[in-house]
Amino acid sequence: MDLIAQERDRLLRSSTRVIGVSCALVTALAAVTALVEPPSALAIGLGSIGVMVAALVILGWNAAWYWTALAAAAGVTALAVLTLSVHGTTNRYVIASAVVPLAAGGIAALLMPQRGHPVLMAAVIACGAASVGLVAWTCGTIDAFPVGAVVLGWALIATTAAWIARAVPRVARRIFAIGNAHRAERAASEREAQRRQGARLLHDTVLATLTLLAHAGVGVSEEAMREQAAEDARLLRHLRLGATPQPTQSGDYSLTRVEDTPLGQTLESVKQRFGRMGLEVSWHGTGQVLLPSHVLDAFLLALAECLENVRRHAGVGEAHVTIVHDESTVRAMVTDAGIGFDLEGIGSERLGFKESVVNRLREVGGDARLFSAPGSGTTVVLEAPR
Repeated sequence: MDLIAQERDRLLRSSTRVIGVSCALVTALAAVTALVEPPSALAIGLGSIGVMVAALVILGWNAAWYWTALAAAAGVTALAVLTLSVHGTTNRYVIASAVVPLAAGGIAALLMPQRGHPVLMAAVIACGAASVGLVAWTCGTIDAFPVGAVVLGWALIATTAAWIARAVPRVARRIFAIGNAHRAERAASEREAQRRQGARLLHDTVLATLTLLAHAGVGVSEEAMREQAAEDARLLRHLRLGATPQPTQSGDYSLTRVEDTPLGQTLESVKQRFGRMGLEVSWHGTGQVLLPSHVLDAFLLALAECLENVRRHAGVGEAHVTIVHDESTVRAMVTDAGIGFDLEGIGSERLGFKESVVNRLREVGGDARLFSAPGSGTTVVLEAPR
């Protein structure tokens, strides 16, 4: 049996338990209030209702047929004892009204979980016919209000059971379709995130090295070029083998991570890397800040991209990095006294700053702001959460 059918049957059994137990207990209270005579009949009726309630409770989680049979037998026995005891008394209508919840709801609820069980369904329907007959006999007529209430209760129960049996599979199929759509959208988002990460990775490493080669390595020593190319080759070899690189410091992509790394221990590696390529980096401010590894990765890679832009475009040999922090945020201000540029002149197709700096920091809860003007140098403010 598939999952949808199991959920449908579970809901039908739970509904049977709630309706059946509630109606049976209402009848028990009404019988006590109506002072059914003789007391032995009241005791037997209440005992049968107790057995029915116990069977209904078990039926809510156990679908075995004998619990349905026990609940139906106990319910009909209680109904018969309570109604037949009024012979020769004057409170026939009162007793008939007292047993209506049991006949119209308690016993009728057993019809709900019988989908696919024709024998049990026929037995429950027979119990329903007996219930109508007993209530009509108690009233002395078949057109009294209690008889109509019993018939209406059975009709409502049958309609509700049919509606649940049809509605649950339909709703479940819609939920399944929504789940499939969500999974497809999530997979597409993950693929897009991987594509963007790959683009950033290539932009920050291989493309940077190829740009140096295209410009004949101007301003960079041959040894620095050789070391940078070796790092790029190692990275590409890991990627071809199916590894997912996780950068732990600028210019070094490792396949292992640490949970927390002091910022001061990794800034020096960034300084040394750009020092080899001819850019003097001066640090100011905080020396030690503890950051989660994924935040540190994004922060240092964004910082390295800013310094790479200084080295390639500013026309100066020095950049200043000021690190400050508070309880919730660490900030880096990268400044140079270079040629600057017009912010409105940056094309939307430029991947470097937008992807490698701004979006990289935003993905970890940070941000970046850029300030520049022709002839006035450039300042970039990087922010990352602690």
